[in-house]
Amino acid sequence: MIIGLTYDLRREYLAMGYSEIETAEFDQPETIEAIELALQELGHETIRIGHAFQLMEKLVKGERWDMVFNIAEGLHGTGREAQVPAVLDIYNIPYTFSDPLVMCLTLHKGMTKRVIRDAGLATADFKVAESLEDIVDIPFKPPFFVKPVAEGTGMGVSPRSLVETPGALAGICRSLFEEFHQPVIIERFLPGREFTIGIAGTGAEARVLGTMEIVLLEKAEKAVYSFINKEDWKKRVAYRPLSAEDDPLAAQAEELALASWKILGARDGGRVDIRCDENNIPCFMEVNPLAGLRPEYSDLPILCGHFGISYVQLIEMIVKSAAKRVLPEKVLKKCA
Repeated sequence: MIIGLTYDLRREYLAMGYSEIETAEFDQPETIEAIELALQELGHETIRIGHAFQLMEKLVKGERWDMVFNIAEGLHGTGREAQVPAVLDIYNIPYTFSDPLVMCLTLHKGMTKRVIRDAGLATADFKVAESLEDIVDIPFKPPFFVKPVAEGTGMGVSPRSLVETPGALAGICRSLFEEFHQPVIIERFLPGREFTIGIAGTGAEARVLGTMEIVLLEKAEKAVYSFINKEDWKKRVAYRPLSAEDDPLAAQAEELALASWKILGARDGGRVDIRCDENNIPCFMEVNPLAGLRPEYSDLPILCGHFGISYVQLIEMIVKSAAKRVLPEKVLKKCA
């Protein structure tokens, strides 16, 4: 297939004047190179497209691809991860990973947890606060855990996110409102073990790739898998691979993660984060349907490496899942 690549290259946005924090989720050149090389090794022809604006320019010029491998995060709004998929849907061009509905839903952690909760799956109690007026009468007891409602890569998560008393909520909420210009989600803090679980596939064909436990080391910020801990993970975090056969809690976490992935309608590949409460009950935290793919740095490739899945094999699984949505050639011509 001829596969186009859509992505947000961090250095391009830095050159345009955006800040380090605004571009924290964006891609490094080695990520694009690694995906491109993997696709070529799998026998595909690759064409670099770039970010959403560059995609639209090429589409207007008449360029087309059999599929687009999309890792573009987008920049503005809670629908930013849905922008490239939505544009590709207009042109009926198949693409990897989830559709606009899932991308919009899952970026908003409060909306996602409502769906999970309504499906009868375990997740911590929570409240979304639009302003300081909303942080009164929290319907569950502290300690709380506070973060922006629609950020990834741990942005906005720090030791301050763990709030021991209701009276201390205002300070951290005000700070997050001012920095991220969006609502915050206040959750009941989960003090137990934390797992990230890799998933490949779509719907009934989705399966667990493996589970890693997030273990904070001595140099880590305490109690939370924070932005700083993620950025400096080699010194602060140990990723411990777990076997569901040997660890019953990991087995429960994998069952919850897979059920969550299917309920949310996520596609092709990604990660689900699970953390246990004080009674060792695994609870859904959030899903990443556009997981990082930077080799030897991002959680999903690291996880796959622990379970004997090479980077090329991971990319192959993602493409094979997405390829099932490739339309017959006559339909593509009609829509082009």
